Amino acid sequence: MAAAGNEWINGYLEAILDAGARRRGERGAPAPALAEASAAAYSPTRYFVEEVVSHFDDRDLHRTWTKVVAMRSSQERNNRLENLCWRIWHVARKKKQVEWEYSRQLARRRQEQELGSREAAEELSEGEKDCPDGASALQPPSAADGDQQQQSRLTRISSETRIVSDDEDEAAKDDRNLYIVLISLHGLVRGENMELGRDSDTGGQVKYVVELARALAATAGVHRVDLLTRQISCPDVDWTYGEPVEMITRPSDADADAGGGGAYIVRLPCGPRDQYLPKESLWPHIPEFVDRALAHVTDVARALGDQLSGGGAAPVWPYVIHGHYADAAEVAAHLASALNVPMVMTGHSLGRNKLEQLLQLGRMPRAEIQAAYRIARRVEAEETGLDAAEVVITSTKQEVEEQWGLYDGFDAMVERKLRVRRSRGVSCLGRYMPRMAVIPPGMDFSYVDAQDLADGDGDLQALMSPGTAKKPMPPIWSEVLRFFTNPHKPMILALSRPDPKKNVTTLLKAYGESRHLRELANLTLILGNRDDIEEMSGGAATVLTAVLKLVDRYDLYGQVAYPKHHKQTDVPHIYRLAAKTKGVFINPALVEPFGLTLIEAAAYGLPVVATQNGGPVDIIKALHNGLLVDPHDAAAITGALLSLLADKARWLECRRAGLRNIHRFSWPHHCRLYLAHIAANCDHPAPHQLLRVPASPRAASADGDSSLSDSLRGLSISIDTSNDLKPGAGADYSAAAIMDALQRRRAADRPAASVARAAVGFAPGRRQGLLVLAADCYGADGEPDAERLRRAVGMALAAGAAAGGRLGCVLSTGMTVAEATAALGACGADPAAFDALVCSSGAELCYPWKEKELAADEEYAGHVSFRWPGAHVRSAVPRLGKADGAQEADLAADDAACSALCHAYAVAGASKVRKVDSIRRSLRMRGFHCNLVYTRACTRLNVVPLSASRPGALRYLSILWGIDLSKVAVLVGDKGDTDRERLLPGLHKTLVLTGLVSHGSEELLRDEDGFLTEDVVAMDSPNIVTLAEDQAAADILKAI
Repeated sequence: MAAAGNEWINGYLEAILDAGARRRGERGAPAPALAEASAAAYSPTRYFVEEVVSHFDDRDLHRTWTKVVAMRSSQERNNRLENLCWRIWHVARKKKQVEWEYSRQLARRRQEQELGSREAAEELSEGEKDCPDGASALQPPSAADGDQQQQSRLTRISSETRIVSDDEDEAAKDDRNLYIVLISLHGLVRGENMELGRDSDTGGQVKYVVELARALAATAGVHRVDLLTRQISCPDVDWTYGEPVEMITRPSDADADAGGGGAYIVRLPCGPRDQYLPKESLWPHIPEFVDRALAHVTDVARALGDQLSGGGAAPVWPYVIHGHYADAAEVAAHLASALNVPMVMTGHSLGRNKLEQLLQLGRMPRAEIQAAYRIARRVEAEETGLDAAEVVITSTKQEVEEQWGLYDGFDAMVERKLRVRRSRGVSCLGRYMPRMAVIPPGMDFSYVDAQDLADGDGDLQALMSPGTAKKPMPPIWSEVLRFFTNPHKPMILALSRPDPKKNVTTLLKAYGESRHLRELANLTLILGNRDDIEEMSGGAATVLTAVLKLVDRYDLYGQVAYPKHHKQTDVPHIYRLAAKTKGVFINPALVEPFGLTLIEAAAYGLPVVATQNGGPVDIIKALHNGLLVDPHDAAAITGALLSLLADKARWLECRRAGLRNIHRFSWPHHCRLYLAHIAANCDHPAPHQLLRVPASPRAASADGDSSLSDSLRGLSISIDTSNDLKPGAGADYSAAAIMDALQRRRAADRPAASVARAAVGFAPGRRQGLLVLAADCYGADGEPDAERLRRAVGMALAAGAAAGGRLGCVLSTGMTVAEATAALGACGADPAAFDALVCSSGAELCYPWKEKELAADEEYAGHVSFRWPGAHVRSAVPRLGKADGAQEADLAADDAACSALCHAYAVAGASKVRKVDSIRRSLRMRGFHCNLVYTRACTRLNVVPLSASRPGALRYLSILWGIDLSKVAVLVGDKGDTDRERLLPGLHKTLVLTGLVSHGSEELLRDEDGFLTEDVVAMDSPNIVTLAEDQAAADILKAI
């Protein structure tokens, strides 16, 4: 072994063998369940294998293996050592292969990003050269230029942030009644006694969003704040997480008369109610949360309008919808699109950054990472958030430059150019990227005792002596001080979870190797809570074991405190104790995204030493209360600590600077910055551009002479349900019988009043439910399959007729309005039998019963046209969408199928074009944000606005007509267009008719490294029902 030339490798391999021998010896003896669990959680073998693989080159391992083979003997241990060397050598080779594959993928991606960024920057620069200053350059962009978002949003010129003062806040208080919606989907969220650290989903984000909701509700001009989260009624968690609504702040006395004000946690069901799901398992249930959130926000907006402005007033729509983390960002994007209001997002932690770190470790290939963390789905949700967001709130500049810069939807150089063009009133050529706003998180300093800070230089002995103390000593002080031989020394305090990334072992080595530091100060390590190290997870157990070993190695007993338990309420007392001893707080993390503990320490007058990697750079720059160090340099850590502890004048200067500047991180300051950025960078719609809703649900059906138009009042689905379609034995539900009944009904010339009486008040726009036909029936050539479509239309209309007018029918398709009308005619169906036609993959909406000549509804067009790049993207799609080696004609514009909000392209074959996610990625890199759908059996590509989609059109109709989405059923085939999977999940019922559709387009949806269908929809959901092809209308109604 010694001759192998690497004692470290030999030592690790011997440790692995010892651990394996011990485990084999224990295998024969019965072990309690707890011991088995702890053994699974903490594995010495895994620790030493990771050490060898991570820190030694595979050539060293190979040399060790070769030497062991040469020294082979009959002893069992040498044979096992030979086998072990060989196996670990292959693990190391595999790690190197994973790293190499990742580096190749990263290089290709960066090359594509640079190309997209360069193209966008060049086109924007050329646009400025073509428009000289003082002339047309200052003209606002026109709809013809493709910036058609003015139809739904006001163009905002200035993007500079102006801080709102307290005086302005008070002046605006009387005429602003803002409603703000925050969304934080995962984890356990409640207003009091937060269980922070209970699991990986319940951490700092939970505390942040609850405190943000409280602070915003207390800000002048803000009337109500709703924090939407998931409702959990599970025996594994406290019952409070199942309460639908929790008030976390009451409205002020001045607002009490208006009602409905304050801050609330609103919990909405999402997925199985009796299970507490980790965030990685929530993805298929997000559409359901969107639907419930939409219903809640609509109800609150209507109620606030009535309360603040009297009955019948316009709804008070959210001033902004703010999504926190990837899952909530996707919810906020869909919710903002449905309501036509601004959307803001905060990433908290980002998927691409985590993927990069995991791949660099080399322990898991991409497939395993995807299975464990659903990273691809998370990244797409973050990209969706960037598509829709107008502002992205970040904590530090480092987050902007090093993390968001990894995403397709953001490029710092292109965003700056776009911002300049907007400020000058120059067209952005259909491009858009969100504004990054650096706003550090706020903190609640109300618990900081001002008198305690004033007494900061008092005698610690008086506080520790029961006879002379002014007030009882906090219990946590006794727990910490019992470790010290001399508790009067200054305290070096480190507070973090026991994570290798927090780099506590380097701090402990620096302390142990410095005699001056040991003589001058004590060290306190607050590393979470523990009962038994062996019962903890592998990473935490490894760190704590290393801490204990280092304390023993350097003989630091009596100088280092590492208490086993502390409560959240003890943390302020720990900071106070460190400040009383004239100590220093240190955060030596390898990388710290923000560094909230640094602000907490400053609030108690503690100078700080912090890592130079990440958020602490901005914090120290703002507070001027400490020093930055290289976390890998133990000598630098020692020097920084000594310079603050030994120099009392410098310590006092840093303490005073931190207390003087800490207001920059207060919640009131945060909220003023927050609202200022939103006012400066968000395009809020004008009152006439806001979404219309009925005065109250079902109000139209309660009043026969309501404000419905004459055409709507005099119309009903012209189906006689009295005889031909009456349920019962022998009833004929064939398509021919349905069409015959429709034709006889249309031929009867009856007065409108008689029609209204026969329909019992139900008519298009006044239904109780909707049946949406979204079966994409096409032949192999892309033409509508008349026979299959006839069966589908017949079933839908028969079900609607059997419901006695309460159930309206909607056709949802990728065809144009003209094509859909012709296809219905070929089936013998009258388009007027449908309440609405959703065409061109959601880009067009028309109402066949309103007028004979069908035309797209202009109000809906204005609603979905936000951020539509128009003509600017038309030439980019064929260039970016063709596969390698494809000809120009393989993806060419189909002028006959194009419209103002849909660019249609004829596709020569599935092998000639790139998939949807690949084209979308290339467009995002160039600042274009669109929805792309392959339809008509892979023979057409529809490019439509970001807000336009078939699921989005259903949400629009549900709000417009006051129909609960739980009373909507969607009829689909078992294959279809590439947007079919987005139609399946949600609050509505989905009826899958097997065998109805023969040719689909879903092969062009995603590349192999994309996420899976089960990350989008849970096929075992009770809302998804599979029906046989020959099901009758009565069976459909029963399924609904």
